[in-house]
Amino acid sequence: MFRTIATTAAILVGLALTGAVAGPQWDPVPVTDHLVPATDDTAIGGVAPGADIGEVGEFEVRETAVTIPLDGTVVGGLLRQPLGDEGDPLADRPGVVYVHGAGTGKAAEAFTESATALASAGVVTLVPDKRLDTYTTRDRDYVAMAADYQHSVDLLRTIDGVDPEQVGVYGESEGTWIVPVMQAQDPTIAYTVLVSAPVVPPRQQAAFAVDSYLRNTGVPQQVFRAIPRAVGMQLPGGGFEYADFDVRPWLEQQTAPVLVVYGTADPSMPVEQGARQVIADTAVNGDDAPVTVRYYAGANHGINVPLDGGMHLHPDFARDVTTWIQGMPGTADAAPRVAGDTPNQLYVASAVPQPRWWGNGDIVVGAVIAGAALLLVGPLVWGVHALVRRVVLRRSSIAAPRLARGLRSSLLGLGVGSVATMVALVVYLLAVARLALDYQRDDLVVQGGWIVVRLLGVATAVAAALVIRRVADARAERRAGTDVAVARGWPAVLTFWCTLAGSLALLGTLAYWGVYQLGI
Repeated sequence: MFRTIATTAAILVGLALTGAVAGPQWDPVPVTDHLVPATDDTAIGGVAPGADIGEVGEFEVRETAVTIPLDGTVVGGLLRQPLGDEGDPLADRPGVVYVHGAGTGKAAEAFTESATALASAGVVTLVPDKRLDTYTTRDRDYVAMAADYQHSVDLLRTIDGVDPEQVGVYGESEGTWIVPVMQAQDPTIAYTVLVSAPVVPPRQQAAFAVDSYLRNTGVPQQVFRAIPRAVGMQLPGGGFEYADFDVRPWLEQQTAPVLVVYGTADPSMPVEQGARQVIADTAVNGDDAPVTVRYYAGANHGINVPLDGGMHLHPDFARDVTTWIQGMPGTADAAPRVAGDTPNQLYVASAVPQPRWWGNGDIVVGAVIAGAALLLVGPLVWGVHALVRRVVLRRSSIAAPRLARGLRSSLLGLGVGSVATMVALVVYLLAVARLALDYQRDDLVVQGGWIVVRLLGVATAVAAALVIRRVADARAERRAGTDVAVARGWPAVLTFWCTLAGSLALLGTLAYWGVYQLGI
């Protein structure tokens, strides 16, 4: 018993050390200098006396389907125009083109509340369909996407009733990496609205969001080590070059006014850091574009809040955006620059440490697949060999393959344990991801699930210790002159080494993802 306990302890320490040195740690820097809004009132100032500022709901809205030609294809779109008393579109109105975030595609389904509210206040809105033939999870080109959306800007400038010199662009989330590119390449774009802007590169934003989601879910501290190892690695199959896209050089070229908007209930965005960075970057060349920042209390990523039994735009959001757009140029740099609810960003979104040895996702996935395959190969070959002996060679004098006494059950425990622990880890991470994305907490799943994964890992280490003990005993008996072999017959030898190699591959992977952390 003492030998088994001591061997198990040594294995656990070895796996903990392997996990510690195999990849980077996660130690985000806390935000200590918080951004303090001048007032909690988000209302936009600087409106000139007598300015023609429409109110949300003031005008009837006409919706018209349009076709937008792009380079090599066409997409649809939805144009919304404010109408006068005679039912005709209002004249000389500002216009805005919407740029989609991730996961949105159809004009009829995206920005419906926002685009309609702005149009009802006197701003012509155009929501194009997202071009999807060049947009995949693996490959995205934000500069090329900017060129596609530019066609919508060009179209809106030709619409009856639109002042072509007052057409701007509204981007949300991922779209805010595209909008600055558009304004830098077309300085005649009159203004830009950046809603829930990450500002930092996608990889940094992803790590920040995962960290925030995990903290909200209440996962054990050991789980955080997986963040740089998952987000920082080169993902399996290649691609994802856009993960390191840097929008800051484009922000430095901005010449038009910028409205930056965040919801303070959005855990996925660096809400303070993003606003500071936009202000700093637009001032790099000494001729900074005016920046206005607004924070909306209780609003989520889409600036929605619970209203009337559902999620709807914050009541003040459309009012403020339409006032800011229609009150140009006075509203562009009116005080206060920063207003609204007080944000509370806990940690800085910074560069993600890159894994050293397992930085290639193909290797990580390959290790799991190879480990599982090896665990199947040995027993499968042994089973086929046994079947051939019994059915085809019924009177054969060939000795049956066998393992040393007690080794078969230990090997079985090692193989099954390593697979079970890996499956449990995957199931646990999927369950945590579901809770995190739903903004829910469940201590039974989050804390209890992690305990189950780690206990399975310890049980597997005990099985590995028993395998080592059985092998050592068999060798000791052989040195004493007894005719004992660890494995007799090539199927037994193959099964022994395949099980060891497969289990080692899985245990190494489990250690990499933090299952065997001991505070090292």
